[in-house]
Amino acid sequence: MGKNNTTQEKFKSKIGGQALIEGIMMLGPNTGAMACRLPDGTVDLETWEENNGKNAPWYKKVPLVRGCTSFVTSLVKGYKYMMKSAEKQMPDDEEDDKDKKKKSEEAEKPAETSGIKAESADAAPAEGAAPKKSEKKEDSVYDIVMYIGILIGIVMAFGLFVFLPKWIVGLIPAVKEHRFLRSLLEGIVKIAIFVLYMYIISLMKDIKRQFMYHGAEHKTIACHEAELPLTVENVRKQTRFHKRCGTSFIFIVLIVSIFVMCFVPFTVTWQRIVASLLLLPLVVGVSYECIRLAGNNDNAFTRILSAPGLAMQRITTREPDDSMIEIAIAALTPCIPKDKEEDRW
Repeated sequence: MGKNNTTQEKFKSKIGGQALIEGIMMLGPNTGAMACRLPDGTVDLETWEENNGKNAPWYKKVPLVRGCTSFVTSLVKGYKYMMKSAEKQMPDDEEDDKDKKKKSEEAEKPAETSGIKAESADAAPAEGAAPKKSEKKEDSVYDIVMYIGILIGIVMAFGLFVFLPKWIVGLIPAVKEHRFLRSLLEGIVKIAIFVLYMYIISLMKDIKRQFMYHGAEHKTIACHEAELPLTVENVRKQTRFHKRCGTSFIFIVLIVSIFVMCFVPFTVTWQRIVASLLLLPLVVGVSYECIRLAGNNDNAFTRILSAPGLAMQRITTREPDDSMIEIAIAALTPCIPKDKEEDRW
């Protein structure tokens, strides 16, 4: 019992992150940061302002609503910085002269952290200077490509986790008219597809490295929550499993969707697909509150709730090397607010 009390009183941070391509993004109450290992071995650090603290807008605070908004913003930001991290891995001969010049100018500026090229995404242009038309055009094209990519990802997720399970179960005559049994089987098929999909992509070399960065992200946040200095040695000792991971969130979404669909009276496949889409905001909102509950408490219920996601993290996280831990520390450090209470989950 004493052990549970100690765990319950442990400091839990609001800071969350995402593994990128040879990098990590962290989001804190007031600051976001992306750190990447460049092909030349240096660390590139980019920071920007966030508004997730005490002055956050109402839709980031209201239960159920905050889950939906967090899901959408995380999806957009995650994809945006995933693309940016991929761009940073481009060889020099694939960059145009303008990009080379820009990087050269940035490299000459003094960095705030030793050995790290630092830049701010929110930095204002020089006084009297205006963005060039070519830069505006490039930004517009970048945004269009980004949103097309997000749309393709959503369509693929819909096909795999909404349409396919319902279509497969709909082919079984014995369960067609039994909505409770049908909802349970649809959920089992969803989970099986998710686990199989994650296992297959984990065999790819590039994804393995990304999962190592995912492990570095978790271990660094765990070190921060243990209130230890952020050093490679301290981070290396931490666990790579975390209850508030996105993997755990997806698992909770799948579980909650089973219960929600049990109350849907439709038994025709296309009707159930439409109902799933309409009820998705509710499912996401409830799932977010569940993961908050699991993150803040340690009891039999929350341990059961967290168990599938933590087990799945054995696939989606790997033990990182020291260079990856350095990237995670570089990304986390700017996100830690001066007021510790602002960082408390």
